[in-house]
Amino acid sequence: MIEKRNTISVEQAREVLCNQITHLPVERKIVTEALNQVLQEPVFAPFPAPYFRRSGYDGFAITEADDGNYPIRLHVVAEVPCGKTYDKPLNPGETVRIMTGAKVPDNAAKIIMLEQSRNADKENEIILINTQKSSNITEIGAEFAKGDLLLDRGHILNAGSISLLSSFGIHEVQVIKKPKVAILSTGSELISAGNPLPDGKIYNSNQPLLENLLKVHHAEICVAEQLPDNYEDTKKRLLELTEIADLIITTGGVSVGDYDFMADIAKQEAELLFNKIQMRPGSPTTGMWLNQTLIIALSGNPGACFTGFYLLVEPVLATLMGKDTTATTKVRAKMASDYTKNNGYDRFLRGTYRSSDEGEYLVDLVDLVGSDMSSTLGNLHLTTCLFKIPRGQVGKFKGEEVEAWLLSSK
Repeated sequence: MIEKRNTISVEQAREVLCNQITHLPVERKIVTEALNQVLQEPVFAPFPAPYFRRSGYDGFAITEADDGNYPIRLHVVAEVPCGKTYDKPLNPGETVRIMTGAKVPDNAAKIIMLEQSRNADKENEIILINTQKSSNITEIGAEFAKGDLLLDRGHILNAGSISLLSSFGIHEVQVIKKPKVAILSTGSELISAGNPLPDGKIYNSNQPLLENLLKVHHAEICVAEQLPDNYEDTKKRLLELTEIADLIITTGGVSVGDYDFMADIAKQEAELLFNKIQMRPGSPTTGMWLNQTLIIALSGNPGACFTGFYLLVEPVLATLMGKDTTATTKVRAKMASDYTKNNGYDRFLRGTYRSSDEGEYLVDLVDLVGSDMSSTLGNLHLTTCLFKIPRGQVGKFKGEEVEAWLLSSK
């Protein structure tokens, strides 16, 4: 059991963690499987887009010579659906029926929209009632010229960028690997959902919490399991996980009790980075290296686990994935109501935010019993921000300014 711990600030803890690591190696990845990964090479257009003259509407392609003296009667020489072509030149007096997105004949000057046509009394003839100012033709290279930059290095691939690359037939890209993360819940009191609940036991809520937070923030979960309080078993499993995981997140066992074995492992078996943070909830949160694998040991209290994930784990994930920003946006906000509890450490409250009429952020504690307690989780699904009540004899009053972190995803 650890007898005395040196405390550091949240900012120092985050700096210690993120300065210990760099982004993961680069890999070639199939474009459609690279969602949310960071591009490691600029991608240029291999050909112009569109690479042929493209019709903007369903209608009729006409020559410049026929674009006047409406209504006009023209002979329909072909139909051109998408994927088909009409490779002959259009002669004056001729038109082709063309669909949106189809290739326009080379010497066609304009597409007359279908709404400006009516059937003639002769087969294969059409009457075009009026013209439009626009040609209704998208010219070659109107969107991208050959060699134009499509996506730059550092871009985080999203659905739109994957669609863009796919439209050019680009099959693979070079990206930073996603981190493989192992989750280990410790505690003999834990029972998995779906099993009977013996007296004195609790259901494991932290494991599904972390699993889904990791999915939301684009990590790959390689292991998610729980262990009873046993020093040797916990040490053995952690050493095994260091062989397969880029990051290990544990919950529970970080305090100073007789069965808080994660705290002992951090001191006796690992390279300890820190084991106490000047924060509530989650002060015993611990960082360590074991077999060259980073471990972040979070509190077993659900509120502290949630808060610790956003303040410490998510920035590490962003660094491993090569992202320049984290999922939290730090802002200055004003208290929407009083919070007057005194604090020996900075207190990070789970709350909600809104904008005032003046455009300022207003933050408030979720109005539920125990919303500021580390052991409660009844407000996690409502939390849209974290905000800090600095240490001191008095908290913060309505209208006072605080630091807040807006959560982009919950």
